[in-house]
Amino acid sequence: MKKQSYSNHKRFNPLFHGVLFAMVLTTFVLSAINLIQNIQTDFLFESGIIMMMSIIIVLFFFFIRFFGVRLQDRVIRAEENFRHYQLTGKPLDHRLRMQQIIALRFSPDEEFPELCEKAIQEHLLGEEIKKTVSKWKGDYHRI
Repeated sequence: MKKQSYSNHKRFNPLFHGVLFAMVLTTFVLSAINLIQNIQTDFLFESGIIMMMSIIIVLFFFFIRFFGVRLQDRVIRAEENFRHYQLTGKPLDHRLRMQQIIALRFSPDEEFPELCEKAIQEHLLGEEIKKTVSKWKGDYHRI
């Protein structure tokens, strides 16, 4: 796998973010068109069922991604809290926001405690934290 850095750390899955998203969106749009075209016909019931199914697919698509990312966020919080405890003997400061903690995971152990303090004191955004990391520590497991 290619060495990770700030410029290439974001993940994009073409099948999920491209193909599947386009198919879900197309299915939703076509089912809405079908429903509108069949409002005055005997096929309203069937068109309504197709529309409901496409809404269910859209919701599944959204929630599958949302729940997966939220779970990863919880794991990252636990990992970084443990790492901070190992390095300093104290848990992470409760003032750190999730996006800051996610960004801090890219910092090496020698930068981590002081970068945590800097993030709190200067109210750094996740992107700002990532840009201040001098020796990038890749996260090759996040999806």
